[in-house]
Amino acid sequence: MHRRNVFRAALASIGAAFATAAVTKAHAAAPDKTKVVYHLNETDKVQFVIGNIENHFEGVGGPDKVTIALVVHGPALRAFHAAVANPDVKRRLASLVTAGVALGVCSNTMKGQKVTLNDLLPGFVSLEQGGVVRLAELQSQGYVYLRP
Repeated sequence: MHRRNVFRAALASIGAAFATAAVTKAHAAAPDKTKVVYHLNETDKVQFVIGNIENHFEGVGGPDKVTIALVVHGPALRAFHAAVANPDVKRRLASLVTAGVALGVCSNTMKGQKVTLNDLLPGFVSLEQGGVVRLAELQSQGYVYLRP
C-alpha cells in the first residue's frame, strides 16, 4: 500500500509540474496590453465615447497600458467635420491622438457625406474596407469590442 501512495504522489507531482509549465507559458505568450476598439456611429454619443476613452486611459493607468482604436461611421462622422466640429471635441480628440488612439473612419460614410480626410479633424485614417469590416478584423485580432 505504501508503494502505491508513493507512486500516486510522484504522478501528482509530475502532473503539477506540467500544469505549472503550461500556465507559465500561457502567461508569457499573453500580450502586455489589452486591445480595445470603440464603435461610434451615433452623433449624440460622440462626447460620451470620447469621455469613455479618456476614462479608460485613467482607469488602467495611462495610454501605455492599453491599445485603443476608435472606428467611426454613419451619422457620428458629422461631429468630426473640421468646419463644424465643437471646439471641445477638437481639443479632446487631439489629446486622444497624442495618447495614441488609432482613429479610423469608414470610407463608405465619407463618400456618402462627400468628405475627404482633409475635411475631417486631424488624426483620422480612411478605412477603405469600411467601418464594420474593420471592426470585425480588429475583433478577430483580439480587440475587445465596446459600443457605448
